[in-house]
Amino acid sequence: MAPTLFDHCAQPGDLIEISRDTYQHWAVYIGGNEVIHLIPPDDDHGPFGGMLTLLNCSTAQVRRQKIWEVVGHHSFKINNLMDDEYEARDPHTIVKEACSRVGLEQPYSITSHNCEHFATELRYGKAESRQVKLAAVIGGAAAVGVGLIALGAFIGSLLKDDDKKERRHHK
Repeated sequence: MAPTLFDHCAQPGDLIEISRDTYQHWAVYIGGNEVIHLIPPDDDHGPFGGMLTLLNCSTAQVRRQKIWEVVGHHSFKINNLMDDEYEARDPHTIVKEACSRVGLEQPYSITSHNCEHFATELRYGKAESRQVKLAAVIGGAAAVGVGLIALGAFIGSLLKDDDKKERRHHK
């Protein structure tokens, strides 16, 4: 069933989190079932959810679109994720600033200037990406895990070498 006007309770200035296949896309709701978001010019939402495009681009465009055009077949939710940490700016200010950026091309980096940075900067005046922070933590944990496995293998080989030496010494 196609979404209708009544499927969300978003208010102007709210952040919209769209669950894509491999990442979350972010937009700012401005009213009238429209959002403003930062997106690479040729983001095609292909088999990898546009991830290859995101990794290979250095600029993105600020677009104003109907929420359903942006969401497509994906799910979304209102997620003012940092309201407990920062005070949200006035909704009128958020919408006015977002609208003033429509059509602009901006630098883009998946780690420092992505759609979540864009949306949180508009709402809170601070450009942050929890998605990037989480990826860094997971990547760091994975690196620690690999390091621990390597350390364990190294210690195991030392103990095995010591055991061999001790057996030769007792012969």
